[in-house]
Amino acid sequence: MREALVAAAFELFLERGFEQTTIDDIVSLAGVGRRSFFRYFPAKEDVVFPDHERGLAEMTEFLESGTGEEDPVRHAGDAARLVLRMYAEQPSFSVQRYRLTRKVPGLRAYELSVVWRYEHTLAHYLRGRFAERPDGPLRADVVAAAVVAAHNHALRTWLRSGGESDWVAEVDRAMAFVTDTWSERAAGGDAASDGLGPAEQDDVVVLVASRRAPLWRMVQGIESALGEPRRIQQD
Repeated sequence: MREALVAAAFELFLERGFEQTTIDDIVSLAGVGRRSFFRYFPAKEDVVFPDHERGLAEMTEFLESGTGEEDPVRHAGDAARLVLRMYAEQPSFSVQRYRLTRKVPGLRAYELSVVWRYEHTLAHYLRGRFAERPDGPLRADVVAAAVVAAHNHALRTWLRSGGESDWVAEVDRAMAFVTDTWSERAAGGDAASDGLGPAEQDDVVVLVASRRAPLWRMVQGIESALGEPRRIQQD
């Protein structure tokens, strides 16, 4: 029933235009009553975006499935991938919807409200992961906005190609940019997961010294820790 209503609605939208199509027209073509329509869709705009409630539910479930050990920026990006995958499941329908929303300002406004809900869901998850940081709320909101913007860039690129381009490559490129920019871990994952041995990882040296210690002694201490002793002129 739900799929029949969506199919009937889009047939009429493409034939007559969104504004010129009424709910009565849709239910008449689908062969059902008005009550059946409102059982599935609160308004005519909702029939254009029938899959976003599922997308939000899947994103929320994925974010909550994390162990707390994963990179939060990468995990948020992987959650956004689920939404693009949802579009890619029905390329013809997604392209038609994209073209329709470009023509109808009301649908564009509705779509922006849906995008805000995705961003809000990501930000809520990231606030929890960044709770111990002084800049946690700010970082969460900025990273969530960046993930959504990168996702939308990849999605629009794919839609403008008529659904013909490689959406996986598009979203990989977009999310790698976000991860490289905001993640505090390497873009390719932890060193151990990349197969890097201890010699290939960056060293971190912490020096504890008196404030009255001369600079040459501090430098000598660092070089000694790194195994690179040198003759230093002691002024």
